[in-house]
Amino acid sequence: MQNPFAQRTASLAGPATDIQPVTPDNMVDLPVIALALYVETGGSLTFDTITGTTRTVEVADFCILPVGAKRVRASGTTAAGIHALVLA
Repeated sequence: MQNPFAQRTASLAGPATDIQPVTPDNMVDLPVIALALYVETGGSLTFDTITGTTRTVEVADFCILPVGAKRVRASGTTAAGIHALVLA
């Protein structure tokens, strides 16, 4: 099978090259900074942006939140099935 991404330079404009499950944690950053967060079950989502600001937003089921995130916090997060879209 031909890989259409083989000659493409990784770009913040997308697409992500991998998606990783996220376990919310108040103390530990994500292993790779997320280009965006994907949420399967909506609710509150508390996260730290790449600038270090903590934000809480309400998201719907099957939501893609296109914001750079370095941590998803357990405190304040009720959303579930969270995944980080990343450049691996």
